[in-house]
Amino acid sequence: MTFLYERFLKPILFLQRPETVHDRALRIGRIIGEIPPGRWLLAAVYRRRHPKLRQYLAGIVFESPIGLAAGFDKDAHLMKVLPSLGFGFAEVGSVTARPYGGNPSPRAVRLPKDNALIINYGLKNEGARAIRPRLQGRRFAIPIGVSIAKTNLRFKSDKEKLDDWMEGIRLLKGSGDYLTINLSCPNTYDTENYCDPRLLAKLLRRIKRDRVRFTKPVFLKLTADLTEKQADEIIRLCTPIPWVTGFILTNLVKDRRKLSLASPREAYEPYKGGLSGKIVQPHALKLVRRFRRRAGDRFILVGCGGIFTPEDAYQYILAGANLVQLVTGMIFRGPGTIKEVNKGLVRLLEKDGYRNISEAVGKLA
Repeated sequence: MTFLYERFLKPILFLQRPETVHDRALRIGRIIGEIPPGRWLLAAVYRRRHPKLRQYLAGIVFESPIGLAAGFDKDAHLMKVLPSLGFGFAEVGSVTARPYGGNPSPRAVRLPKDNALIINYGLKNEGARAIRPRLQGRRFAIPIGVSIAKTNLRFKSDKEKLDDWMEGIRLLKGSGDYLTINLSCPNTYDTENYCDPRLLAKLLRRIKRDRVRFTKPVFLKLTADLTEKQADEIIRLCTPIPWVTGFILTNLVKDRRKLSLASPREAYEPYKGGLSGKIVQPHALKLVRRFRRRAGDRFILVGCGGIFTPEDAYQYILAGANLVQLVTGMIFRGPGTIKEVNKGLVRLLEKDGYRNISEAVGKLA
């Protein structure tokens, strides 16, 4: 399935602007999602389920550990079609309190030699009030998470930033099956990163001061640029906070100094944005291992970055991830990637003698 995509369809798609392909994929997925026979046909081709992949985490059943990361379905339009592609869960957004039209184009640039993308959408989305009715009070065939971020605006003070955070959290905390607070978008006007433990502590204190009650699991999404010292401080801050369920590790790489890119300099240097894809994988894996070693089983960990094959996903599981997410792998290898990864994980688990994927979590942390 992935061979056919890479051989025939991908060369055609890669002649077009990434944003154009993305927008068309959203339109087609939204249409198919409204047609039951279309969903059934996709499921017959792509969906793969197996009891070895089934997990019960934070009160949620995950039939597969493979999820769609935030950033693809920004405005929550694809929830009906994603289960048919084989995803075990999906995350919409990131959604912000106020709508934002996105950064100037180009907002996505391909680096084929690195299996990577430069992403600079800047939290483009329709805003929490528009997106909330698509999620609240509704049930879907797979668990749906909602990623919340600070609106991409120029704020005058820390108070204004935190007010915006809190507005988004209040509007969306009752939506979906779980909540992700995205601390780490690198493509915004605000250069302050709330993965900085000092700033994260401010946000955590504000949530406590406002007496926000979470009734669903909450994850914090962190940057791939996190240092070991910062990681340890975040673990220290969050361990005693009962509503922090876990972490998504990680978002894009912003610091290009740590990357060795195969692409020629002129292919990436003129473009702003964080990088996704294979080049994120070593940084994210390192953080997954550190969080699992330092925090034990206190948190649920979701690995994200550079998952293209079953072996990629399995590395994350063995390093300590309970679940994994992908987007770029699907863009480069096609929708059959999800089925291939699910099938391959079963094969790898059987080879190593595990009865369920949960037994493999953290074995090589």
